[in-house]
Amino acid sequence: MNKNKDLKVPAKKKKITRKAIKEDKLVTSFYEIQEFYLKYQKQILIIAGTIAIIVLAFIIYSNKIQQENQDASLALSRIMPNYKANNYKEAIEGKAGTNIIGLKQIVENYGSSEQGESAKIFLAHSYFMLGKYDDALKYYEDYSGSIDLLRSTAYAGAAACYESKGNLEKAAGLFRDAAFVTKSNPQNANYLLDAGLDYHRIGLNEKAKEYFKIIKKEYKKTKVGRKIENYLAIVN
Repeated sequence: MNKNKDLKVPAKKKKITRKAIKEDKLVTSFYEIQEFYLKYQKQILIIAGTIAIIVLAFIIYSNKIQQENQDASLALSRIMPNYKANNYKEAIEGKAGTNIIGLKQIVENYGSSEQGESAKIFLAHSYFMLGKYDDALKYYEDYSGSIDLLRSTAYAGAAACYESKGNLEKAAGLFRDAAFVTKSNPQNANYLLDAGLDYHRIGLNEKAKEYFKIIKKEYKKTKVGRKIENYLAIVN
């Protein structure tokens, strides 16, 4: 009789594979996340709700700005003929009894839009042409649009206001700022010339020479550049 017949052979130990370990970790992570969510469910829902509100508010704000920009553009197109005809008072106030509103109201209604920002420049220039320099200065200095040429114009317009008020040093600095906003502005040489002349008028000839030399170096082919030697002669 075989004595080994009734002996049980131990079962072969099952090897744990990498896949099984990975799956076990995923299950563990799932339950950890689930436990965390249940524990902090209220806070998570509040945060999620807050983010949703912020996103929705941004969409509404963007749509509002887009609509305001369109409305401002339409209003500008109606009043610009008055502005171009040098009818500055009506350009500012609009035309009573019509749908033509003035630049002042356009700025008040749509000043946060890009077209509303542009209206500030036209409004400021209208006031300047009427000799109302403080009103003009207010809107030149308030410009915060993204168009470089208009930003240059805002600096130069403010400079012209300070010139008219007798503050030549402040005017010179603003003309300089106007010239350095963008290289593509065809008025840069004129702005630098204005800055130099204002410095010359208050006796700061070295500062004046500095800007005249920039014209000679960078804008020699412009109308101002071809005459810059004459201006350099007066500050040497």
